[in-house]
Amino acid sequence: MKGVVVFFLVFTTVIFAEEKAKFVQTPYEAPFKAVVEFYFDEPEKIRSALEWISNIIYVLSREPYDFIPGEDIDIVVIIHGTEITTLVKKNREKYRDIWDRIESMEMYGVKFKVCSMAASLIYGYKPEDFPPFVELVPSAITELLYWQHKGYALLIPRVYERKKSVEEIR
Repeated sequence: MKGVVVFFLVFTTVIFAEEKAKFVQTPYEAPFKAVVEFYFDEPEKIRSALEWISNIIYVLSREPYDFIPGEDIDIVVIIHGTEITTLVKKNREKYRDIWDRIESMEMYGVKFKVCSMAASLIYGYKPEDFPPFVELVPSAITELLYWQHKGYALLIPRVYERKKSVEEIR
């Protein structure tokens, strides 16, 4: 009996020692449509949220998918939080990296829409305060619903502040 127990322990140890996570190539299909909601409590959080969009474009525009951004990938970003302030002309130099990132994403067909109610009623901005890559829409909430009704999946990036280093939590 003792030999059976030892064999079982050795056998299960060998099996589990060889196991690892399995990579699955999800069969994403075009068109890939997403509406992304930006509504942050701090303007700088837009930087991390833009990474989410870059990730979508990066994965889908490479093998095995080879989607064409702007044709096979359609991303609409609805902006209605404090990050609105990063997109006004007077703050261009302060948020130069964000502007550069958004302008490059625009070349991939990503559309950036700002809630005109929030822009004007909360921040006092006018249409001329924004660059041409921004489209003003009547209401962020209504716009989010509109795109979802058109078949776009809703993505809401969660941006948090890491309080410990990666090494500390590993």
